[in-house]
Amino acid sequence: MRGKNPYKKPDHFTKAAKSSGFPARSVYKLEEIDHRVRLLRSGMRVLDLGAAPGSWALYAAQKIGPNGKLLAVDLKPLDVGLPPQASFFVGDALELGNEALALHAPYDVVLSDMAPNTSGNRFADQARSFELFMRALAVAANLLKVGGAFVGKIFMGEDLPVARTELRKHFAGERLIRPEGTRTVSYEVFIIGTGRRAETSETPAPAHEEPEEEEH
Repeated sequence: MRGKNPYKKPDHFTKAAKSSGFPARSVYKLEEIDHRVRLLRSGMRVLDLGAAPGSWALYAAQKIGPNGKLLAVDLKPLDVGLPPQASFFVGDALELGNEALALHAPYDVVLSDMAPNTSGNRFADQARSFELFMRALAVAANLLKVGGAFVGKIFMGEDLPVARTELRKHFAGERLIRPEGTRTVSYEVFIIGTGRRAETSETPAPAHEEPEEEEH
């Protein structure tokens, strides 16, 4: 007999998101990261990679206001309408050669809440998540302005230290956050890079590593 699907039954985060006009509970993960890192401000330019169903894009568009610009990208359409300062197109969010991604570049913030379709094999899912994270990081490194920030989801596994080390090559600050809105059965975390470095020919010295965030 199969166990119950822990994602099927709506919890209070899911119900709160729906009542507030957001298509998914993931909005509260970004909201917490935003508050803790002071990520989004009025007038910013933001790129949302893998934006469907649209909660992160809608939240970010509201935070940057009418003077900001947001570009959301996904292979699937969004489940929510976006305000005038935001635009969306269906396409590959991780294609570095996709010139459409640079519509509002250089960006202040690049977001990625992407996760692989889980297979039930934890090691395979972790490997695929690591691949998605690294590709999103490459897009961010290519399109962020100096001083900009990146938020990327990744599944915890043996590749997590590698991902954090690679991120530090591009950012002066690095944090690992597991938001309160993350389901207890999930092994996802978010790596946040702040202070995008200027490109140099020299490898930067490792940034000071902050202590691991406690899981909620």
